[in-house]
Amino acid sequence: MDDKIKEALYKKSIGYDLTEIIEEYNGDGEMIKRKVSTKFVPPDTSALKIYLEEGERAEEIRKLSDEELKREKIRLLKLLKECEENENS
Repeated sequence: MDDKIKEALYKKSIGYDLTEIIEEYNGDGEMIKRKVSTKFVPPDTSALKIYLEEGERAEEIRKLSDEELKREKIRLLKLLKECEENENS
């Protein structure tokens, strides 16, 4: 898998901050208003699934036992909850 794709999948799977810039101009082309805002894009479980299935750790993850997979699931759910709490604070 291409490194840029892996990086994008990882970023999407853990969530990220996105800065939006909105500018308004008058009829003469002069900027009259500029708004900068930051939004948190929450983690995407589909991206995480693809990243884990196709990423560098794919073979390692395939070898996990059911119990190890359950522990990993709990760890990831806690991480997602922390990300959501950080987003809300």
